[in-house]
Amino acid sequence: MRILLTGASGFLGGVFCRELAREHEITGLCQTRQVRLPGVRTLRLDLARDGAEARALAGLLDAERFDAVVHAAALSSPNQCQQEPELSRRVNVQATTLLAGLCAERGLPLAFTSTDLVFDGAQGLYAEDAAPCPLSLYAEHKVLAEQAVLARHPEGGLVCRLPLLYGRAEPGAACFLDGFLAAARRGETLRLFEDEFRSPADARDVARGLALMLARGARGILHLGGPERLSRLEFGLRLKAALDALGQGPSLNIKAARQADVPMAAPRPRDVSLSSARAAALGFAPATVAQALPGVLAPAHPAN
Repeated sequence: MRILLTGASGFLGGVFCRELAREHEITGLCQTRQVRLPGVRTLRLDLARDGAEARALAGLLDAERFDAVVHAAALSSPNQCQQEPELSRRVNVQATTLLAGLCAERGLPLAFTSTDLVFDGAQGLYAEDAAPCPLSLYAEHKVLAEQAVLARHPEGGLVCRLPLLYGRAEPGAACFLDGFLAAARRGETLRLFEDEFRSPADARDVARGLALMLARGARGILHLGGPERLSRLEFGLRLKAALDALGQGPSLNIKAARQADVPMAAPRPRDVSLSSARAAALGFAPATVAQALPGVLAPAHPAN
């Protein structure tokens, strides 16, 4: 496939390019900094700005024969979105709405990456037909973006709700795993929530899942969650076991904490674990955390 990817300089975007550039022809859009990704053409374009940038995007879609668009660009920090609501709306809602309309006009399939945080966490193991109930402004804006994709592009819009992602980030991007590993090197103790549950997934599996869902012609809403419901604490313990098994430096020191112990700007739901049965029926089969971590933690080798 010839794929236009937004958010190429972000964590998921970088993983998507690293995993799929040899199988697909990818053009990556970067908002604030243009990056070099092997086998990928990258362009700098700010989707959140009107006027010339929007016209440039329309011109790019007209000039190139893309088979699909993956919209991974986002302002993804819930705390930042809570503190900068107008920026969040521009990036997370307005840019998505613009892109959905442009893709609809051209009959171009669009996969939009949403979040498990659209749910309030009262239930857990949410299926695709569960009603969103956002607690934070970030989640509220993601719900509005979902609605825009489905309303503006009913024939070709795909909303993929993603879980907590982990993996090896490209230079300049960040994953929460980096902070965990840095704390281990400094000998610090990590305080991880025992009462916050997600369905963590290796970003490599999710990147391949996005491409697979497009190839299968999926439309509407689906979830690309990992196969386990884990607390932050349980994830940390699996990471500690993987690091100890690999013998990579000092052991990780972990202490249990609760959400109420750490005040934050954005409200946090308790259990947004996902049921991903629809994607599984289409061939999505992500690894467990224990299966994936050795490959994530292995030293990176330059591409040949």
